Amino acid sequence: MKLGSIKDGRDGQLVVVREDLECYVPVPHIAPTMQAALDNWAAVEPKLRDIAAKLEAGEIPNAKGFEDEKMASPLPRAYQIVDGSAYLNHVELVRKARGAEMPPEFKHDPLMYQAVSDTILSPRDDVPVPSEDFGIDFEAEVAVIVDDVPMGVSPEEALSHIKLVMLMNDVSLRGLIPQELGKGFGFLQSKPPSAFTPVAVTPDSLGDAWKEGKLHLPLISHLNDVEMGHPNAGMDMQFHFGQLIAHAAKTRPLCAGAIVGSGTISNYDPDSGISCLAEIRMIEKIESGDFKTPFMKYGDKVRIEMLDENGQSIFGAIEQKIVPYASVSGSNGQKVANG
Repeated sequence: MKLGSIKDGRDGQLVVVREDLECYVPVPHIAPTMQAALDNWAAVEPKLRDIAAKLEAGEIPNAKGFEDEKMASPLPRAYQIVDGSAYLNHVELVRKARGAEMPPEFKHDPLMYQAVSDTILSPRDDVPVPSEDFGIDFEAEVAVIVDDVPMGVSPEEALSHIKLVMLMNDVSLRGLIPQELGKGFGFLQSKPPSAFTPVAVTPDSLGDAWKEGKLHLPLISHLNDVEMGHPNAGMDMQFHFGQLIAHAAKTRPLCAGAIVGSGTISNYDPDSGISCLAEIRMIEKIESGDFKTPFMKYGDKVRIEMLDENGQSIFGAIEQKIVPYASVSGSNGQKVANG
């Protein structure tokens, strides 16, 4: 089953999307928003699946044509987003480039940070950034949405709490990261709002590609229409999503609708390419002693997508352009974005 949120107010309107992403149907009589569905998932899911089956069978004559531009991220805002770093190749490259060894505990204790959740960009929204000097980067990731997760859940139990899977562009401002990490208190300014794919899908819809808490398909990233990488999201993933969820829930419960990200997809095979510019820059630094690839500039476009074995887009695509952030004074005197 595939679900999405068409743009409608702050929280969007829940829709059921056909498997081929050709049409959708709103379901306000079942749940008005994605969050409302997740809050009552046990009761709502069978009703949504019934609609999905009828949509696939062509039994809903008033289905609307699907357009990525009309879609918000599946959750236009969320109670919580936590993002891990499950691919050790990425971590090793970053540390090696600055001559640092990877601590042994990184192999059994995931890295994770709390991301922006009160503002989530739509999959076709521009990414406003105040300055190109901030080191603008994309990060192509897989993310899951959970129902209510109890504190202290085991990794095995955590897998049953995964209700939806989607892709993520975790926007990073690399030039701000070193100073923030140097303070010893984590990311804030260096991690602006992220975006997610137009649809989120139930794990069973992924078939054999979803197993043991990992999504075993290539994640394809393009920058200005040039493919940057296609690493397999199921390979070289040190921590599966059950482990990431359990890590996040060690001392706190997770509310229904919480989002857990995988971190940048990265394979040890260099031929798979990259899922963020920082990684190719680190490779350049290691091999030549200097960075060659620049970070993103205004006007640059990133596209993130995953295809099934038949070449069909599974989640729709994230496609975003970097633009200058501009602000104007609102009627109440506060600064608001217009870019």
